[in-house]
Amino acid sequence: MQRIIAFAAALLLSFIAAGARAELVIAVAGPMTGQYAAFGEQLRRGAEMAVADLNARGGVLGRKLRLEVADDACDPKQAVAVANQLANKGAVFVDGHYCSGSSIPASDVYREEGILQVSPASTNPQLTDRGYPNVFRTCGRDDQQGIVAGDYIADHFKDVNVAILHDKTAYGQGVAEEFRRKAAQNGATGSFTRRCGVNLRPIRKRTVVTRSHSLCSRADRQRSRNPSDCV
Repeated sequence: MQRIIAFAAALLLSFIAAGARAELVIAVAGPMTGQYAAFGEQLRRGAEMAVADLNARGGVLGRKLRLEVADDACDPKQAVAVANQLANKGAVFVDGHYCSGSSIPASDVYREEGILQVSPASTNPQLTDRGYPNVFRTCGRDDQQGIVAGDYIADHFKDVNVAILHDKTAYGQGVAEEFRRKAAQNGATGSFTRRCGVNLRPIRKRTVVTRSHSLCSRADRQRSRNPSDCV
């Protein structure tokens, strides 16, 4: 809480010091294109509605907000480029990013530039464990999700093999590793793979498959001999 108050006070002072500018620039950053574009669209629409509502009420500290929409396609390198672009445009707040693999490298830029970052979806613990005073999230962490999933399997599927699949993203791998750790503590046995489209038919009956991501890419489905395994 002290970290939030301190940074909010510093941000308020920067607003006052920049009083000569007519608008406050804020941004929403996420996958506006690519396989996660549907989530990016949700972020964009929500941000546009929030800005419209705030501006209709007079803005913030008497200044209207101007929204910048940035596309990182959930690519780490593109996320860093986006963060630098937003800093050059004078953004003071970024709602984003969506993927942990984007939020983490982009947060280094935001820290250096003193830009407030709040991610609504990035769950990798590293995002906030580094203690950056300007970086926050409004969602649960991988280590929390993995523990809950591991306990659920132990409570409902005892004495079965467990196959854990992830898509190699920072999010998918983080949840998968935390689940594997917790499941092992609870006595579960299993196999671990890093391909989303693997053929699960050879695994014997009563195998529990946990997915660290709900979607497989089209390429994964094409590579799999049993596309239904990815549903």
